[in-house]
Amino acid sequence: MSRVIAILPARGGSKGLPGKNVMLIGGKPLIAHSVAHAKASGVCDRVLVTTDSPEIRAAAEAAGAWVPFMRAAALAQDLTPTEPVLTDALARAEAIDGRFDIVVFLQPTDIFRKPEWITRAVELLRQRPELESAFAAAKTHKNFWYREKSGELKRVFDWMAVYGPRQTRTPVYREDTGLACASRASLVRQGRRIGDRVEIIETDDAACAIDIHNAFDFWLAEQVIGYRARKG
Repeated sequence: MSRVIAILPARGGSKGLPGKNVMLIGGKPLIAHSVAHAKASGVCDRVLVTTDSPEIRAAAEAAGAWVPFMRAAALAQDLTPTEPVLTDALARAEAIDGRFDIVVFLQPTDIFRKPEWITRAVELLRQRPELESAFAAAKTHKNFWYREKSGELKRVFDWMAVYGPRQTRTPVYREDTGLACASRASLVRQGRRIGDRVEIIETDDAACAIDIHNAFDFWLAEQVIGYRARKG
């Protein structure tokens, strides 16, 4: 059976909402939600949090995560991409605990995931060797535009110029890898997050669009948690 490691990047230097990863939401630190989801999925041999913050490390370990090292400051800057962070974490984890076959990426700022999406992503890679990645995605029938270097606005696809009932339109999918993404470890070793041969797990929860990066996002997530608690 392939070995699976979940990697949760959680740096301590957030500017939009300082200290967000250890702020209490729904009765526990933000980082603890994603740790709990990874553990509840039942498919992760290790749940690793990579951080440069002793406070986040303590909260993650209290939630049951594995934090055997601290992330270098050079990989915890405002503009540091996710990919080198994952590559570094995987390499250091494998030096300690042996080789992994599948890497699950979870973003701690995305807390409205279902653990079964993680389970499904890993199962897809195990069942279909041709796949490189499987990740969560939200379906939409909206039209999208982009601005060319000239400043001219153009539709992403020409067929978006043909309007009609939502039910008859071709959907597009928003990539939500922060919610759940499983990729071959070989890709992550190359510095990539997802491959080209992929499958998606279609999400069905509007709250998945909430990605906590500022005070309003945090407030909105609290309202959803409170609403759901009241509904039971």
